[in-house]
Amino acid sequence: MTDAIGQAESALPPQGARDASWFGHPRQLARLFTTEAMERFGYYGMRALLTLYLAQHFLFSDTTTAGLYGGFTALVYLTPLIGGLMADRFLGSKRSVKFGAILMSLGYVVLCLSSTGGAAKPFALIEGQRYDVTVSDTGDARKQYVSESGAALQIKGNDDKSVSLLRADGSEARRIAPGKFEPGGQRNPLYTLLLITGLAFVTVGNGFFKPNISTIVGELYEQGDRRRDAGFTIFYMGINLGSLFSQILCPLLAVGMGAWGGLGWWAGFALAAAGMAVSWLLFQFDGGKLDGFGERPEHADGGKDILVYVGALAVIPLIYLLFANLMAYVRPEEGSGFLGYIATLPIMGKVMFGTFIVAIPGILIWSWRNGSPREFQMMVAAIVLITFNTVFWTLFEQAGSSLTLFADRNTDMSVFGLFSITAGQTQFFNALFIVLFAPLFSMMWGALARAGLEPGIPVKFGIALVGVGLGFLFLVWGAQFADANYKVGLWWLAGLYLIHSMAELCISPVGLSMITKLSIARIVGLMMGTWFLSIAVAQYVAGVVAQFASVETVGGEVTNLKVSLDTYVGVFQTIGLVSAGIGVVLLVLSVPLKRLMHGVK
Repeated sequence: MTDAIGQAESALPPQGARDASWFGHPRQLARLFTTEAMERFGYYGMRALLTLYLAQHFLFSDTTTAGLYGGFTALVYLTPLIGGLMADRFLGSKRSVKFGAILMSLGYVVLCLSSTGGAAKPFALIEGQRYDVTVSDTGDARKQYVSESGAALQIKGNDDKSVSLLRADGSEARRIAPGKFEPGGQRNPLYTLLLITGLAFVTVGNGFFKPNISTIVGELYEQGDRRRDAGFTIFYMGINLGSLFSQILCPLLAVGMGAWGGLGWWAGFALAAAGMAVSWLLFQFDGGKLDGFGERPEHADGGKDILVYVGALAVIPLIYLLFANLMAYVRPEEGSGFLGYIATLPIMGKVMFGTFIVAIPGILIWSWRNGSPREFQMMVAAIVLITFNTVFWTLFEQAGSSLTLFADRNTDMSVFGLFSITAGQTQFFNALFIVLFAPLFSMMWGALARAGLEPGIPVKFGIALVGVGLGFLFLVWGAQFADANYKVGLWWLAGLYLIHSMAELCISPVGLSMITKLSIARIVGLMMGTWFLSIAVAQYVAGVVAQFASVETVGGEVTNLKVSLDTYVGVFQTIGLVSAGIGVVLLVLSVPLKRLMHGVK
């Protein structure tokens, strides 16, 4: 959960020291800490709901849900590149943060409104004929029915992908051949429009907010001030504290917990909007505490502000079209091959993959022609690590998509038999473990460094990749102990998040620092952009990976929990083994990479 976007500014030169009055740091850090915590409260609270909201309220298929979620999170990592540029050239960091906060607040409000028109109505096409579907909650499981000849027949998926319609006594009234049963949902176009518009507002707003508040933190310290790294550590703790509480509270209000059914999706999004509004209020009405920080660049013309604002709003329809294109995506049939898969990619996928594939060799060719042999070797090391970083985040970011759906469908959410939590709330485990273990890891690395035993960056990256693979394999191991309802104990999922959080602490804090140290000075900005591009690509590919764990649903619910469990276990085992194997490869490559890095640690 440590936020990679925010870490970018730890590499920027600070300006202007201020008196220490808050835990030995400038007093302005307290306001920035709280502002960031409330902004992350809103964002991660919304993110904890998003996958389930798409699957259960709008009744999107797993393929559409995972693709839309992956596309959204990918753009969240891309837009800060533009938002940071607009701040540097025109608005300044402070105005950018305020503008971004307003857009994000509006986005959460629009998402709130998108849930007020009622859920999509489920239906099924059986051999070309449409049937309305009803969903009942029996306490232990939610069951789906179609009405035929006046009888309510329960829908049950079979292992061979056929579908049985069962009478009340459990006998089979009809069996539908594979491919002849097509579930769907009738969605109101207005509320679908509001959903995508809300996500577009959040995407653009995040681009202005996220990079620029970190820039202001950097301005609190003089060049060479040793408190600066500690100040950023405190600031990033606000990210995890904000996300920790929101990932508990937003799902609680939206869908409830235990016997309490919650207030509705609107309430969870409303709480996210409230958190974002508090973030804006803290910044807008700062009592002059932030005067002199994040001001407009001296060369900028204030008269052009309106053009930036209008331009940002004009981007929203473009993002809407990208999201709409993701929603229309249909996975190619098996056997279509790699080229067939690439040809059917949504527009966003083609642009991201194309840009990344061109950028990586392009940067290396430029470095070979324009840099010294030493600089070229360091750039090779940087590019290799960027590529492995992409693999890590692709698998780590299953948390918001496939792992959340696994929690909803195949996890026993009981906590020691005392109460149950919701699937969305399981995402809080990561933030909790980061808060608990980040100080311990910091002390551990420090102690190893003093003893001359601290592992190098490639080794840390390799350990992280092995760790994320072991997390999935741990959950796969636990799946063999699933109960009669094909549900795995909650603590196996919590164990996965524990392992993943420790893996994250090996890779996240060192990535951007590594880029600044290995890059040729003339293109360090381009390399930063490539780093964020790699994370954006990882977010998108994470959605693609989650699509392989897609399970057929009717009315937002799976029709065969055994098939669901087998599907998730198969995908998690594959990516677990692949990740661990790639991590071992990187550990082997760490020796030659260390030589290419020429002493950079």
